[in-house]
Amino acid sequence: MSRAVRMLGHRVWGMARVLLLHSMYGLRPAVLQAAERLRAAGHEVRVPDLYDGRVVDTPEAGIEIKEEIGRDELLRRAVAAAAPLVGEGGLVYAGFSLGGSLAQNLAFADAKAAGLLLLHGTSDMADDVSTDIPVQLHVADPDTYEPVDWLNAWYLRMRRAGADVEVFRYRGAGHLFTDPDLPDHDAEAAERAWTIALDFLDSL
Repeated sequence: MSRAVRMLGHRVWGMARVLLLHSMYGLRPAVLQAAERLRAAGHEVRVPDLYDGRVVDTPEAGIEIKEEIGRDELLRRAVAAAAPLVGEGGLVYAGFSLGGSLAQNLAFADAKAAGLLLLHGTSDMADDVSTDIPVQLHVADPDTYEPVDWLNAWYLRMRRAGADVEVFRYRGAGHLFTDPDLPDHDAEAAERAWTIALDFLDSL
């Protein structure tokens, strides 16, 4: 059964409900712009602020905030943001870098998840995970935060778990290449990623 047919009973054709989680840089303008882009394409998007208003523009500052809050607390905040949406039918979990890692954890814990869209980040996973959700990853090539060996192992674990997974790698792009206000930005790669990602959301 196709993805589209499988989800027709849960929501209107062509419209995804998306929880979009920001990176370790916080809820930057690029994240809000991405949400508006998805809304303009007809999707419903929620964008929680896991940093309580703090926004940074360097990796060092982002790591400092992430470590100050702690991984468990960030996951708790992400779960709290998702909780009001989970019971309404299939939810697409999406995120940038750290947000992608959190989104992956949330998607695997939600039996009704409609899909998982990862931009610049992944998470580890247990060997006994089982899921048939469609997964799409967009990542720089190479990426110091997502090394090739890690990504290859991640892909194999995803496939063993039963996920319908696609990986798109962008040669020469910086880690957060979709953010136009960071040195990582690559306009061509970002446009290509969003075009593919929107097709992915339309197919769910």
